[in-house]
Parts: sequence; structure tokens; C-alpha cells
Amino acid sequence: MAESATESTSDSSTKPDQSATDAISSPPQSHHVFPEIPIEIVSEEEMAIIDAALAATRSILPCAIRSASPSRIISGGSPKTTIRSITLFTKRKLSAACSADIEDSYLRRFRRNQALGVTDLTGTEWCEKQMENVLCFGRRKVSKAMKAGQARHLQLEEEVVRKVRVRVESNEDKWALKLLNSIAGVNQFLFEGRTRELLLLGFVGGQWIVGIIDELRNAYAQESSDTGPILIDTKTRLRDTLPAEPQRRNGRLQLMLYKLLWDTVVKEGFPTGPFFDYFSLNRHYVLSQDVRDHIANAGIQAQTLEEIVRYYENTFKMLPVANEQLLLKYEFQKDQSIIAEIRFQHDHEWVMSKYREIIEFWRNERDSEYTPEEERWKCRYCQFAKSCPGNPNFESSPPTSPPREASPPLPS
Repeated sequence: MAESATESTSDSSTKPDQSATDAISSPPQSHHVFPEIPIEIVSEEEMAIIDAALAATRSILPCAIRSASPSRIISGGSPKTTIRSITLFTKRKLSAACSADIEDSYLRRFRRNQALGVTDLTGTEWCEKQMENVLCFGRRKVSKAMKAGQARHLQLEEEVVRKVRVRVESNEDKWALKLLNSIAGVNQFLFEGRTRELLLLGFVGGQWIVGIIDELRNAYAQESSDTGPILIDTKTRLRDTLPAEPQRRNGRLQLMLYKLLWDTVVKEGFPTGPFFDYFSLNRHYVLSQDVRDHIANAGIQAQTLEEIVRYYENTFKMLPVANEQLLLKYEFQKDQSIIAEIRFQHDHEWVMSKYREIIEFWRNERDSEYTPEEERWKCRYCQFAKSCPGNPNFESSPPTSPPREASPPLPS
């Protein structure tokens, strides 16, 4: 399920990227005489990427980098030159500008006063270099397959959730409605044993995390003796086959992160003071009339954001931790038939190890890494593949396709 928040993200829950927009004057032109510089033919696509990258990063480069004028790139040239190409130098400079050389972390630059989305985390696990490029240069347009998946998730949500429009006038109004929707979803689960698209916000390992759980329901007797709710995520597929193992691993990580988030809120509570501080919210803000009317219709007596936050905190205090068994569904887009239902056990040590690795990337505590060589087939589907040195097709053979797996028989 995609969250951008959205899923970032999302949704799941919108997660718009942030970029620096302040205007900064260009550095003065240097009059130094340089040695003879080799010239390389650059494609229009590469030029567009380089130009966009320079424009996007100029306002956030440290002073040491801003002080040097960028070299000019000219199309045309001789194939006999032996000095390293100016284009390759520029690409390396851009890569450095989007990693360790930046004073602020990705969290401060792109998620300041925002929570990290679960899809931010799974996207980083998929390929750190791709996530780095998405943050710096923007995400690709939504494909038809992605739109079909989003439409299907909306259809599933409408089976159990009725949406209404409410006018908001402030960030406090927005957060009040988000938390109110979570409270309503939990109440639906408690009374009906099931809910969908449940937004969850919590403080995990020193970081605010937001996610939208695709589906939450009581466990059937034959499934588990555990009384905790089962977390479910549905993935739609263009082909009626299972995806490759790295895709399934990414799906398992997503569900384990949801459980980690759920259990943290249930067991450790909700830190109200840090919530208001981090998101720059006024706890005493009196919510707008439309929002207050909507809250009253939900059976809650609240006038301020602080009162809604208290309801949210108390709601999760009475819940059990999530079931140790998780369920990942794969559905064929064409006819909505189930390809497979994969049940697996939560692995706390594994998900915490992955979580720490991902947070290190977002805090710029280490350099970003390319996807492993055996998974470079992912480059085939990446919008940045033509300019990424991690792509096998960058200088050699094209990436191989992921192995296809036949659909397993569904459990009886």
C-alpha cells in the first residue's frame, strides 16, 4: 500500500518533499586561467538532470562549495582527450552535494517539522541512492499501474470507511482531524473487529514516524492464539505472479514497521510535549467551528488540539500490542483475484536493525549506498538510472530482470 503522506510516502497521510526555495545570488565569475580542459558530448537528458540538480542544490550548498563557480559544460569535442571528463566531475560533485558535504541532514532539509513516513523508510531500504535522488531532484510521475493500485486501495477503504469533507483553517485543525480519524478507526476495530487505512503517529527510537496501516482486524481462531490485532497489507500486481524476493522483503519490512509503530504507541505512550514542540503546534489553539462540529458529531467533547491529543493517547492505552503474525496479500489488478497470502512472524531484532540503518541514512551519519549487485535489476525501473554509476547499464550491459515466481496455491 502506498502512503504518502503521505505514502511518504507517503500515503500513507501525505508526505510532501520539502526543498529550499530562498533566492541566493550567483557567485562572481572567476578570471583564473585553467589548463586545457577536455570536452565531452552530453545528451540533452543528462544536461537537464545536471541543470536541475545545480538549481535545486545551489541554495543549500555549504559556503565552501558555493564559493567555487561551477564549470561550464559545452557540447561537442574530441574523442582523443585523456583527462577525466568535466561531466563526470560534475556528477561526482552533485553526489557529494547531496550527501556528506551538506551541513544539515536529510531529516532537517526535507522533513523538518514533519514525521518520517513508513514509505520513506521502505523506499530507503529499496535503494538508498534512489531515495537520495528523489529527495534532491523530485519523484517521477505516477504511472498507470500506480494509479490503479491507489484506486484499488481507495475502493477497499470505502468498504468500511465513510469519508466526509471538513474545512480546516490551520495546522492545528489538520492534526486534530488526523488524530480524530485514528481514534475513530480504533473504535471501529474495537466494535466491529476490523478497520482500514488507520493512520498511526508515534515516537520510535528518537524519531517521529507516521504510517497508514492498510487493514487491521481480529485474528481468527485458526490463525493465531495471540489476541492482538493482525496487521495486513495488500499489494496489487500487473501480473498474476509473485514479485521477486527483494520486493517481498520490502513488503515484510513495511508490515513490521507498522507493528513496531503500533507497539511503541501502545506500550510507551504518546509524548505530548515533544509532539507540540516538534510540529510547532499550539496546544491551546481553539479549533475552527467546522472541525469542532465534526468532533462533536463523532461523540467527543473537545475544543482544543490538546484535548484531542489526550483522547488519542488514552485510546491507545487500552489496546493490546499487535499480533506477532503479519499478513501480506498480493492481488491481481486485472480481476482483483488473490495471487497469494503470505503469513509470517514479526522479527523484532531484524526490523530494529533495518530501522537503525535507515535512520543513519536520514541523519547523514554515513554515506548512502547503491543497491546490492545481485539486485541491480531494480535500475530498470528507476528514473535516475541513466545518470547513476550504480546502474549496470551506465557503462556496460543492461540490468537483468527480477526472477519471476509462479503463484503458490492459496491456503485452504
